[in-house]
Amino acid sequence: MANDSSMEGLGVMFSDIYRDKKVLVTGHTGFKGSWLAFWLSQMGANVYGLALQPDTEPNHWTLLNLDIQQKLTDIRDYQTLSKVISDWQPDMVFHLAAQPIVRLSYSEPVETWSTNVMGTVNLLEACRHVPSIKAIVVITSDKCYENHEKKEGYTESDRLGGHDPYSASKAATELVVDSYRKSYFEQQDVLIASARAGNVIGGGDWSVDRLIPDVVRSVMKKIPLEVRSPESSRPWQHVLDSLSGYLLLGQKLCEREQSSAQAWNFGPVSGQIATVSNVLESIHAYWPAFTWHIAKRDAQHETISLGINSDKARKQLGWTPVWDLNKATENTALWYKSLQENGRVATETQWQQYINDADTAGVCWL
Repeated sequence: MANDSSMEGLGVMFSDIYRDKKVLVTGHTGFKGSWLAFWLSQMGANVYGLALQPDTEPNHWTLLNLDIQQKLTDIRDYQTLSKVISDWQPDMVFHLAAQPIVRLSYSEPVETWSTNVMGTVNLLEACRHVPSIKAIVVITSDKCYENHEKKEGYTESDRLGGHDPYSASKAATELVVDSYRKSYFEQQDVLIASARAGNVIGGGDWSVDRLIPDVVRSVMKKIPLEVRSPESSRPWQHVLDSLSGYLLLGQKLCEREQSSAQAWNFGPVSGQIATVSNVLESIHAYWPAFTWHIAKRDAQHETISLGINSDKARKQLGWTPVWDLNKATENTALWYKSLQENGRVATETQWQQYINDADTAGVCWL
């Protein structure tokens, strides 16, 4: 349900396109999906969630306690998926459900491929039989590119690829999206686009084998974090910056902008690619209880450098990130610190701060 009081003074977002719209979010119980469901609810959307049970305890979805209609199921179950979507008759879809962990994909490659690729096939196949759906945004990854440690960052026209099963499955997902667009959705006047964000951080993530959740667990256990690759660089960004890109893209599709039905990068501004050690030092500055040390690398392949170029989104959609790396790490650290010390979930407070900062920055979606 929308919280009208929290919207006071924040202005109209995304031309109010989401108000009263029936929006399906797959993966709503996950880290990014729960933040997206929250933001959509605040804008007055009728949010429908389709996902597995949260796989960690605690988790952001449970802490938010949002009042939305949801179905807990596996996107690989086509019969259940298609019936639920047919019953709900949504206007648009954000597809975030996935197996999202690179290291887990090495030990569970079949589950990774089946969830990320066939799960997307199942979703799009179900969507093409529901006439109410007019816009679809499929979330893939910055890791969908064939990575040659390119310094200037990958653009949407660069070759798709991927060394590990996760990255390769996301590249394959892009092919699925393009195939369904050309084979079905163009003839049905349904606009579908894919979105590739950077390494997303923020409060509410307790996933395994991710940097920030590992930081949180180390603080809870009062032990230093063992860091494998301190000099690895990634396009770090706050979850709200990536979601503002997804929501802007969704707005363009709902407004029937045909040119927006393609692939888009939504990463940090150029020159803000940072190393793991940069991020950890910034986290420590806001959360002194956190400490870390360098551990021996294991044998698994790990990309040393990865960046994406978001010039196309800035020039053609008018999108720009709001929080730089320092602000992103500050709010991430303070979110967890607030929960640990006061039991307070800072999601709404930080979201309001983000909207205010976005207004000051003069973003196009306010």
